[in-house]
Amino acid sequence: MFKYLSAQLPFAFQRRSTRRDAGVVLRLVLILLTLIVIYSVVFHFIMEWENRALGTDHNYSWITGFYWTLVVMTTLGFGDITFASDVGRLFSMLVLLTGVIFLLILLPFAFIQFLYLPWVEAQAAARTPRTLPETTRGHIVLTRDDAVSRALIARLKQRGLPHVLIVPDLDEATLLHDVGIRVMVADLDSPETYHKARLNHAAMLVTTSSDTSNASIAFNARDAAPDASIVATAGEEVSVPVLNVAGCTHVLRLGEMLGQALARRTIGGDAMTHEIGRLDDLVIAEASCVRTPLVGKTLRENQLNQLGVNVIGVWDRGRFQPAGPDTRIGPNTILVLAGTQQQLVSYDEHFAIYNAAAGPAIVIGAGRVGSAAARALESRDVPFRVIEKSRARARGADVLIGNAANEELLVEAGIREAPSALITTADDSVNIYLTLMIRHLRPDIQIVSRSIQDHTVDTLHRAGADFVVSEASMGASVILNLLDRNDLLMLAEGLDITRLPVPKSLAGKTLQETDIRSATGCSVIGVTFNGQTEINPGPSTQLHEGAELLLIGSAEAEREFLERYGMV
Repeated sequence: MFKYLSAQLPFAFQRRSTRRDAGVVLRLVLILLTLIVIYSVVFHFIMEWENRALGTDHNYSWITGFYWTLVVMTTLGFGDITFASDVGRLFSMLVLLTGVIFLLILLPFAFIQFLYLPWVEAQAAARTPRTLPETTRGHIVLTRDDAVSRALIARLKQRGLPHVLIVPDLDEATLLHDVGIRVMVADLDSPETYHKARLNHAAMLVTTSSDTSNASIAFNARDAAPDASIVATAGEEVSVPVLNVAGCTHVLRLGEMLGQALARRTIGGDAMTHEIGRLDDLVIAEASCVRTPLVGKTLRENQLNQLGVNVIGVWDRGRFQPAGPDTRIGPNTILVLAGTQQQLVSYDEHFAIYNAAAGPAIVIGAGRVGSAAARALESRDVPFRVIEKSRARARGADVLIGNAANEELLVEAGIREAPSALITTADDSVNIYLTLMIRHLRPDIQIVSRSIQDHTVDTLHRAGADFVVSEASMGASVILNLLDRNDLLMLAEGLDITRLPVPKSLAGKTLQETDIRSATGCSVIGVTFNGQTEINPGPSTQLHEGAELLLIGSAEAEREFLERYGMV
């Protein structure tokens, strides 16, 4: 406690107003001490006068005089020492009133107003500075507290990367600091703010506000730091060139990207591969096993490796597990495949004949995300129908107007035959309700849902969603890719494929000797060395210094990998 106060008080007394206010309190204390001395002296004179005038025999020491003064001024009133004359009683009343005024009114008010409150403000200012230290380097500057920024901050903390969130309001900044977020208090529309944030030495500025606010922030930030990397989000397509002119290095249309991500998870009613991401020449794809000869057999029995593709994992009702030779294929299993484009074409040549002949997919919601998903499905020649409540948003011949929570409307849209349902509304409670309803109507349908808040991802899975894509996590992953060019690929919420260098402690060892999977939870799906990538390397594959690992795992597993091998 004393160590904390000793660190805070010098900071508080740096301000001239604080030193002036402390002087006021000090003068009040000196006046009070002077009055105590005067009253103690007067006490003896009155006692001696009473001894002569009234014949009393009260002889008290000087210490007793101070004792009586303090007892009366603090209103304790022990009554062990009293005056016998009216003069003495009037003097006692004066001392009592003086004590009430000073000890119960003036001093407490002055202490709170001139010392305590400035100290509290100084304490808050120490936690929420208005400028960053000159030694700050390589940090990420954020300008808004939202779901994307929170997800990004969690990833940055995981990797040990410095960051700061600029907040205009002191009270909000204090609350954010108390939950573990490093903050700086400043206005967002001033170039001076970005000078104080050391943006010219920062790794990146990330702004995720509205399009108009992002333009203002980027313009002021570019004025302060001409060479800074500035990343902004955009809700509307027309905002992209404006944000570029304002000074943004990268403009991300997260709504468009989220819609495309949702569409990539749609199986489309066939057994063919559907690409969900690329890492250089490595293509990651998914393929449904429904109504194929694969169902009921293990991967060893199916011998898919003869087609050149590698099964790196399987999905079953939203649960992912790394694939092994004894992994058994069920009727709802979706394979996660890794290989070259030609290898995936070879797979499709064998399984193109297995088509579920289902109806069109159903897209619920025609907002920015839903419209982007519909365009992505159209580019893949996947038939679809859209359900939209608002007539203003409803466009196209395949749009049904109405509430998707209406069972009759879902039946009219083709829910009985649809291979997939994409739920894209901006309300998590609605998404959960629709997931429960659709899963009840069609236990075998694939459900892909959007998530606004990260904490509802698990709820949507439990409600019956096969895949949940979070805009926050996706945005954080994209921004991290721009930050360090790590080629992070988000397979689904909480599951990523990432490229990391071989730790020095593992160089020269084989995969079997490292036992990475049991130690960290990450699975090695590829090793890149001298420009060549070996997919699904065997246990005897040796890890060379300078090589790179392709890891698949959750954010927690990646954090364990980084911490265990000293890469944080």
